[in-house]
Amino acid sequence: MAIVELDKIVKQYGIGGPIAVDKVDVTIGDGEFMVLLGPSGCGKSTTLRMIAGLETISSGTLSIDGRLVNDVPAKDRDIAMVFQSYALYPHMSVAENLAFGLRRRKFSSAEIDSRVTAVADILGLSHLLARRPAALSGGQRQRVALGRAMVREPRVFLFDEPLSNLDAALRVNTRSEIIKQHNRLGSTMIYVTHDQVEAMTMGTRICVMNAGRVAQIGAPLEVYWKPANIFVARFLGSPPMNLVTATLSTDARRAQNAELDAPLERWSNAALSSYAGRKITVGVRAEDLSLHRPEQGADAGVMRGRVVAVEPLGAETLLLVTLQSGAEVTARLPRQVAAVIDADVELFFPKDAVYLFDAESGDALPTVEETNRIVGAALQRRAHG
Repeated sequence: MAIVELDKIVKQYGIGGPIAVDKVDVTIGDGEFMVLLGPSGCGKSTTLRMIAGLETISSGTLSIDGRLVNDVPAKDRDIAMVFQSYALYPHMSVAENLAFGLRRRKFSSAEIDSRVTAVADILGLSHLLARRPAALSGGQRQRVALGRAMVREPRVFLFDEPLSNLDAALRVNTRSEIIKQHNRLGSTMIYVTHDQVEAMTMGTRICVMNAGRVAQIGAPLEVYWKPANIFVARFLGSPPMNLVTATLSTDARRAQNAELDAPLERWSNAALSSYAGRKITVGVRAEDLSLHRPEQGADAGVMRGRVVAVEPLGAETLLLVTLQSGAEVTARLPRQVAAVIDADVELFFPKDAVYLFDAESGDALPTVEETNRIVGAALQRRAHG
C-alpha cells in the first residue's frame, strides 16, 4: 500500500506544444480507490501513464510514500498496470502469463508457483491455467491481466479503462471482481475511465478531469449531488442534469421566465443580490422532475414545455420535453406514466432540487448550508492554528 502525491503535474508535448495535463494536484491515500473520470482527451490516461513512468513529467513532482519518483524508471516504482488491451502473451499459457513478471524479477520457482496458485484460485482461473489467451473469453482474459498484476503484490495498482472491451454483462461481473479484490487486498488503486457508472460504483473518491485540469475531487455521491460547476453537473448523471438559462427576478428569490419558475430559498440574499436582473443557469436533475405538483405546493418549481419523445425503459420512462427557448430537458418518471407526443406538460420539482450556476464562468453558487460549512471549517482551522 502507498500514498501517491501529484503536485502541480504538467505534461506538455514539445516546447510551446499542446498541454495534455495542466497543474494537476491530487493526493491518493493509502489503500484508496481513486477514479480519474472524464471524456476522451481530458488528460486522465496521460496522468496515469506519468504515475506509471511511461510518460515523462514536464514539470511538477510525483511522490510515492514521500519518495520523489519523477526520474525513477517504471520498473523500479513497484507499480502494476492493467491495460485496456489486456496485453497478454499469445504464445504463453495462463500460468506462464501470470508468472512472467515474477520470473523476470528472479523469484524462486517455489514462490512463483505459490503466488500463481493463490491468485488463480482467487480469480477463478485454476481450471484455465493450461490454456492460451486465444482459448479464453474476454472476461477471462481480463481476469488474467488483473491476476498478472496481483501476483506481483505491488504498492500501487493502475487501471487504464480495463473494462472498455467487454460486453455489458462481463463489464458488470468484472467490475464487481475488481471491487472485491480491492476490499480484500486493501491496496492503493488508481482507475481511469470515461464511464460514470464505473466511477460511482467503484471509487472511494472521484477526480473529474476536463481539458487537462481537475474539475472536482470528492466522494462519488458528494460529486454527484454537489457539483462544483456545469461541466461536472452535466458529465456525472445519466441523463445529464437539465440546464435552463433564466433571469433572476428583482427580489432575487426566484428565477423566472415563460418556461421556468424556480424557487431559490437555499441561497442567501447576499449571494443572489449581484445576479438580480441578470442571466443565471438553473439546473435540475432528471430524477427530481415529476408530472405532479409536490406537497410543497407553491414553493415548488416548474418547467413548461412540449413532449417530443417518450422512452419506456421497463423500470422507468424517460420523457423528453422541449421548452419554449428550444432547450431540451429530460424527466425520469415511473414506468407506468402515460404521456402523449406533442402534448403540453408541466414538470414540477421541489425547491431543494434546484442548482444554480454562474452563466459565464459555469461555477456553482454556494448555498447557505455550503457557505456556513466553509466558514465553520475556516474558523476551526484558525482555532487550531
